[in-house]
Amino acid sequence: MYKAVKILAIVFVIYVGIVALFEALLGYFQPEADNTLVITTTAPDGSSHQRVLTGLESNDQLYVAVNHWPRAWYRHTLQNPEVQVDLNGGPRDYRALPVSDEVDARLREEHPIPLPMRALMGFAPRHFVHLQPRADG
Repeated sequence: MYKAVKILAIVFVIYVGIVALFEALLGYFQPEADNTLVITTTAPDGSSHQRVLTGLESNDQLYVAVNHWPRAWYRHTLQNPEVQVDLNGGPRDYRALPVSDEVDARLREEHPIPLPMRALMGFAPRHFVHLQPRADG
């Protein structure tokens, strides 16, 4: 019994290491595609932070997903939803809003993440944020 627990603990530690390495490499290399955007959030102390994310479109609206464990940017948007988004053409002002359960279900269906990728991301809880352009921005 002790040997089985020890093996499971070793496997778990190796898995956590793989997830940490994957997240670190993703943060370092910051892959870009046509739907890549840069969001600038404001922390409670007033400092600005940028994060490269993938924009998701649904019903002519722009969303981003919280897919990874590093998610300070998401906590910042919950505390201060006024953000800037640079998506092909310079920064614009947006309001980051939570989505309804209905929209969440639609986005999960339209933008699924394959199981192997979810495993590499450590099965982080997934949330969506609606990026609504500000009329005054």
